[in-house]
Amino acid sequence: MNISELFIRRPIMTTLVMVGILIFGLISYQQLPVSDLPNVDYPTLQVTANLPGASPETMAASVATPLEQQFSSIAGLSSMNSTSSLGTTQLTLQFDLNRDIDGAAQDVQSAIAKGAKQLPTNMPNPPSYRKVNPADQPVLYISLNSSILPLSTVDKYAETLLAQRLSMVDGVAQVQVFGSQKYAVRIQLDPEALSVKGIGIDEVATAIANGNVNLPTGTLYGKQQNSTIQANGQLNDAASYRSLSVAYQNGAPVQLGELGQVLDSVENDKIASWYFPVKKESKGAGEQRSRGAGEQRSRGAEGK
Repeated sequence: MNISELFIRRPIMTTLVMVGILIFGLISYQQLPVSDLPNVDYPTLQVTANLPGASPETMAASVATPLEQQFSSIAGLSSMNSTSSLGTTQLTLQFDLNRDIDGAAQDVQSAIAKGAKQLPTNMPNPPSYRKVNPADQPVLYISLNSSILPLSTVDKYAETLLAQRLSMVDGVAQVQVFGSQKYAVRIQLDPEALSVKGIGIDEVATAIANGNVNLPTGTLYGKQQNSTIQANGQLNDAASYRSLSVAYQNGAPVQLGELGQVLDSVENDKIASWYFPVKKESKGAGEQRSRGAGEQRSRGAEGK
């Protein structure tokens, strides 16, 4: 006797069982929960462009607008938002669900290359893009601080060592560094010294650009062997910039250190990140959470 024989010999029982399963299915279907906000991953790309010192209006007019004109012709683009701040512009591109994110990234890269001629020529780096998910939330915060090293050195460790290692971990989609303080030399010119020497700011900028280059020098060809000339013309610290010759007057060079202050600083000294340690103190039968009395300036790495 097999299992199907029972249902064949008892058709009424079989009919009642099928009707019961059907009624149970209909009732269960009506009680299934429906999420009002389903978790849908839209193909989204974020484009970032930097122009140090430019106002938000300048970034919106000279950087965001040309890029938006190029991106608007990409197929499958459903929405585009841009945010411009001091020296930075971010454009968020959201595509249709049926659009492949890798193909969209290639189209974005082509649009950036096509619109590069319309962007300002003094941009330090071309616009970059990355895949993002606006619904993602950070799962880990790491704070780095040091009482000995300067912030630029701590930022270097966070950018080159910690962030890169974390991004290689399986399951990590994105690592961000908050309060980035990349090393830079800051030159504060004295207007009176420039006036006395008769030197303009444009002359100083040209001298700095010409004195801090790293270009291939060439090759010496001989009968027996060829030699490649290596000459590093880059200036790496404030002391090297101070001795840079800006102009020649009365047969003597005018050094940059005579025209103002040359300091070891960071690219953007208008941003910072603070970490407030939270202490747990037991008081009686319960616990009381309190903030630390001091505040530490630190670098924060965020992993998703």
